Amino acid sequence: MYKLLIIEDDQIMGEMLAMYLTEEGYSVKIADHGQKGLELAKSFSPDVFLVDMILPDMHGTRLCSELRSFSFAPILIVSMKTDVSDRVEALQAGADDYICKPFSLREISAKIGAMIRRTHQYQQPTSIENTEQTDTTIPCSENTFLIDLERRAIYVNQFHVETTFSEFEIMRLFITNEGKVFSREELLYELRGFDSFVTDRAIDVHIANLRKKIEDNPKEPKYIRTVWGVGYKFISGN
Repeated sequence: MYKLLIIEDDQIMGEMLAMYLTEEGYSVKIADHGQKGLELAKSFSPDVFLVDMILPDMHGTRLCSELRSFSFAPILIVSMKTDVSDRVEALQAGADDYICKPFSLREISAKIGAMIRRTHQYQQPTSIENTEQTDTTIPCSENTFLIDLERRAIYVNQFHVETTFSEFEIMRLFITNEGKVFSREELLYELRGFDSFVTDRAIDVHIANLRKKIEDNPKEPKYIRTVWGVGYKFISGN
């Protein structure tokens, strides 16, 4: 049974979500404050977080950053705010998707299901025999990139690079399809499907975050390159 943690200070909204998602087969816990949510997250280890942007004790973006310090589980922001700047701010803080109130319970359940499927899609049973088969290594003159599909981990020169759910999926596509040009629409489809609320701008934010993590000079990227008028591609060497 997959576990969900709802961090929402609106009691009626939190209980409504918990009731519906419990009936959908999830194990659900609710926190009405950010600090309580952090404490529950460490003991409950949820598979997905549902986080309200406005909480009594902290802003949702700060909470996302705090959650990202110890968890790689997907974060879905649930908010009354509809401005693009609010969505971008949440994504930069570590969120993976954003849905505005009011919303359809079926839509939010579908988003959660998609996040969980993609999180576990590439995992295989752990064993010494198949550990090497889950690694994809791309060496180049300056850096070696390795992606471990089973552990959902990315390494550059043997150093672990922390990524969000969406950042990992983008790097998986790039590393396993080196040189292929992906449009923003293709990346969105791979991450969410066509019905995602997140726009093309979200992809640009994820790319900018990845460049900060793997590039020596994010302003002059060598590996994640922009193909003007089309999208992005990954090149491991010059």
